[in-house]
Amino acid sequence: MRRRILTLVGAMMLLVLVAFAVPLALLVRTVAIDRAVGTATAEAQSLTPLVATADRAALNLSVAQVDATTVADVTLYLPDGGVLGTPAPRTPLVELGARGTSASTDVAGGREIVFAVRDSAGAGGAIRILVPDAELTRGVGRSWLLLAGLSLLLLAGGLLLADRLARSLVDATTDLAEVSDRLARGELAARADAAAPAELGIVAGALNGLAGRISELLREERENVADLAHRVRTPLTALRLDAESLRDPADAARISEGVDGVQRAVTGAIEHARRRGTDAATCDAAAVVSDRVAFWAVLAEDTEREVRVDVADGPLPVAIGKGDLEACVDALLGNVFAHTPDGTAFAVSLVARREGGARLVVADSGPGLPAGAAAAERGVSGGGSTGLGLDIARRTADQASGALTLDRPPEGGLRVVLDLGAPQRPES
Repeated sequence: MRRRILTLVGAMMLLVLVAFAVPLALLVRTVAIDRAVGTATAEAQSLTPLVATADRAALNLSVAQVDATTVADVTLYLPDGGVLGTPAPRTPLVELGARGTSASTDVAGGREIVFAVRDSAGAGGAIRILVPDAELTRGVGRSWLLLAGLSLLLLAGGLLLADRLARSLVDATTDLAEVSDRLARGELAARADAAAPAELGIVAGALNGLAGRISELLREERENVADLAHRVRTPLTALRLDAESLRDPADAARISEGVDGVQRAVTGAIEHARRRGTDAATCDAAAVVSDRVAFWAVLAEDTEREVRVDVADGPLPVAIGKGDLEACVDALLGNVFAHTPDGTAFAVSLVARREGGARLVVADSGPGLPAGAAAAERGVSGGGSTGLGLDIARRTADQASGALTLDRPPEGGLRVVLDLGAPQRPES
């Protein structure tokens, strides 16, 4: 953008300068020629009355003085054929002057000017003046250099002003892009410079208003989630008390464990709502995946499932918070247990990506997805569930600048590939 503005301004200024400088340069040259011709003509015309009144000796002296004081060559052709002043051949213009016609023309070496004169007897003669080219263009080269220098100075000044204007526009645009990117990453405190030039300032103000509105909506959401979670805790407490009053200790323990699970989920929802937009979205994927696989391995052993685990050595930093990644891994492994029969083997692998981040693969040898199922879409599942497990994984991938992919391996089953981006390095 900056280069285009400079190119446009430079081209326009160049056209304007050429439109004014070229005619002005030609005018300077014309004025210099007219000045040189006028000066020489005035000096030569002073000899005209002397031809009719002065004798030959005085006339010769006068012509010599004029010839010596002017840069032009002055020659007087007398009616009797005599020549005074600078020797020069009789040109056609001189012959024309001897017949009573004054004229001028450009010749090799300068401009020839002829005046018709008559002696005391009325016989015709001529005064010839040859103004050299050097005199005709004296001072023109210097004037053209000054004009060219002034044009370049104006062009440079115009480009400098255009560059400052373009830089302010580009900086304002870049600032808007950076603020938008920071808002997209969850930095809701980011604000654009509303003092940006022209319409960019209006856009910056609108973006700041949008950021403020997003912050308000998120705050309201956190408050609503926290309020809902607080309301849920009361019946959960009642359920816990009912469970503890059961006579069968096994039933009491089982129900209490379920209540504890719901309590943990509620607490996690509150913590997630409170930290949204404020947590540093980074964690060690290797540590999180290893911890969650170890947790689910106990249930896998109880349901006679073979588990193959291949987790790369950490740390493997990814651009997602620890709690979010734990919820994602739990959702993917929970889907395996919920939608495959007991005894179905599954595998979990975590490797580093070449461009940074990590790739998590959860594969099972179960029935897989039904044909045409779009389980990655929110609320859609091919197994009769709500589909929110894979939706959690999809949102996790989006938050980590990654992608979620589902496919069917040749040996059958379902393979879920979750790419997680690397944390962005802080700007220096």
